[in-house]
Amino acid sequence: MSRLKELYNSEIKDAMVKKFGYKNVMEIPKLEKVVINMGVGEAKENAKILDTAVKDMETITGQKAVLTKAKKSVANFKIREGMAIGCKVTLRGEKMYEFVDRLVNLALPRVRDFRGVNPNAFDGRGNYALGIKEQLIFPEIEYDKVDKVRGMDIIFVTTAKTDEEARELLRLFNMPFAK
Repeated sequence: MSRLKELYNSEIKDAMVKKFGYKNVMEIPKLEKVVINMGVGEAKENAKILDTAVKDMETITGQKAVLTKAKKSVANFKIREGMAIGCKVTLRGEKMYEFVDRLVNLALPRVRDFRGVNPNAFDGRGNYALGIKEQLIFPEIEYDKVDKVRGMDIIFVTTAKTDEEARELLRLFNMPFAK
C-alpha cells in the first residue's frame, strides 16, 4: 500500500471528521480519480508529435494513455471531426495515490518560481483542476530526449460535496496551496 493511502486511512480521515463533524464514515470525502489530459494542437499537421506526447504521458503515469478525438469540425483551427488531437489517462486506486505523491513531493517543487498552486481552481462540486506548463518537472522524463515542451491539465475528482471540503482534503494530502 502506498504511503499516501496509509496516511489517508490513518490521519486524514480523523482530521476531516474533526473539522467537519461527519456522522457516517461514508460521508468522509476521498480522492476518487485523477485525470491527466494533454491537448496536442500540432497533431493536426504531424501525427508523430502525438505519439511522443502519448509516450511521455505513459512514462509519467505508468499507465496506457487513450487518444482524444475532436468532437466537431472547426474550419478556423483546421480540425475535422474524429481527428486525434490529444491524449488522456485516468488514474484510480494505487496508481492514483502513487502519482499524487510524486506530483506533490517531487514534481511541483521543481517548477521554476513556484509559490504554490492556485487555491481557487475548484469547480463548485469539490473537483480541483491544475495546469502544468511543462512535462520536464517529472523526474521520469529525460531532459535530453524531449523534442518539445508540452503542458498538461491534471484534474483531481473527489467525493466532496463542497469546495471547502475538497480543499481541506487536498491540503491534508500536502498539496502546496498558495497563501
